[in-house]
Amino acid sequence: MKLVVPVRLYPGAADQAALRDTLTLCNQAAGLVSARAFEMRVTSRQSLQRLVYGDLKAMGLSAQPYDDRCLSWQLDRRTVSIWTVAGRLQMRFRCSAAQLARLRDHRQGESDLVHRDGTWYLYATCDVPEAEPTEPAGFLGVDLGIVNIATTDDGRRHSGKYLNRQRHRARHLRAKLQAKGTKAAKRLLKKRARKEARFAADVNHVIAKRIVTEAERTGRGIALEDLTGIRARVRLRKPQRVTLHSWAFAQLAQFIACKARMAGVAVVHVDPAYTSRMCSQCRHTSKRTGLTRPRSVARRAASLSTPT
Repeated sequence: MKLVVPVRLYPGAADQAALRDTLTLCNQAAGLVSARAFEMRVTSRQSLQRLVYGDLKAMGLSAQPYDDRCLSWQLDRRTVSIWTVAGRLQMRFRCSAAQLARLRDHRQGESDLVHRDGTWYLYATCDVPEAEPTEPAGFLGVDLGIVNIATTDDGRRHSGKYLNRQRHRARHLRAKLQAKGTKAAKRLLKKRARKEARFAADVNHVIAKRIVTEAERTGRGIALEDLTGIRARVRLRKPQRVTLHSWAFAQLAQFIACKARMAGVAVVHVDPAYTSRMCSQCRHTSKRTGLTRPRSVARRAASLSTPT
């Protein structure tokens, strides 16, 4: 399974200029390659490489991405040597202990150089082996929502109250700063950019880890609702639309699926329609089944679905 490990770089002022020039040149090369591919109607990677190889070499670039020929990692010293248009530069990087161990054991060479909000990163690709999937002894049903981000069929609720309060606060602060329009307000807006998204992603990571750990501990698979297209199906009043469209249910499902694959836990996706009204044995639908939605999701997974 391919995973990306982001590491933060700490270049000096001169090194930053070299990195910036390198990104500019790479973007120009990407534009050239895209134009040539469109002009010649070439879609094959091998054919395109033969077509533009000479042009890229003339620009001073290679035909390869940032791999081990462009990068040289010294993991114990927390430094990396990077090829730039100004020559090779060595700079410090920082990451967590778990990320460092993953780089040491599973790094596959290809990396992306990223400049975001004044900070430099290397996104290194790691090929992490998946655990052997086990036959589940039942399923842990998970109901996804906005008030409670996730509710499992054993009664555990992962509340979204704090997350929704932070989003409401950020939305009002953003509106005030945009209305003010001063330089200080614009600087603060830029500083807070993506802060809400990072916070929501962290909450989803924590919830996903707890759900997968519980399923692994009890030897069960995980049954999730398939909410594809729910934003197009649901009709809400204007004040509620922002809440719906900021609901990161797809990200949470993706995190759960990724962590489950690493733990060898089976994951199924279940059509949520009438799950709280349908009998898992005879499929009779009634308002008086008495099942909670997470439990009925788990039962439908056990009777209708196969692990993915």
